[in-house]
Amino acid sequence: MKTVQYQLIKNGLKNFKKGAGFTLIELLLYTAVASTMLLMISVFLSFLLESRIKNQTIAEVNQQGLQAMQLIAQTARNAEAIASPAQGASASSLALDVTAIANDPTIFDLASGAIRIKEGINPAVALTNSRIAASGLAFQNLSRAGTPGTVRIQFTITHLNPEGRNEYSFTKTFIGSATLRQP
Repeated sequence: MKTVQYQLIKNGLKNFKKGAGFTLIELLLYTAVASTMLLMISVFLSFLLESRIKNQTIAEVNQQGLQAMQLIAQTARNAEAIASPAQGASASSLALDVTAIANDPTIFDLASGAIRIKEGINPAVALTNSRIAASGLAFQNLSRAGTPGTVRIQFTITHLNPEGRNEYSFTKTFIGSATLRQP
């Protein structure tokens, strides 16, 4: 009985050794499936990376634009008067007569693609960073006689895209207004 079991085990091992491994067709098929899966995963990851960069670009443009708009509007609200542009006129810079004598006048303008603020005799300081370009800065004095001054603010912010890649391409126009609190 033991001899028969031994023979069966021995024959089973022989048969197993003969059938072990993969055929060339099976190996090619597995390689093709694995390559297709890797390609799909890499395309998906590339798409995710591009989407993340696009979202960061949009967020940066929005953050820079809102920050500049809020600072200009807040400064205008706290000013004593609008020195320039004249009532009913438009200009590319805004000069405000502010309460702090050391900061008088406070001027907002555009130079080299950056929105700047100049307070009194201090040098101008950029409100936007070097990764974006501002353009079309315009101020319109909407004031009427006997009312506190009102100024309309408009500018466009574009994310710089020297390589021409789609995910870095984004432009937004910001429009706002501010009315002086003090007549």
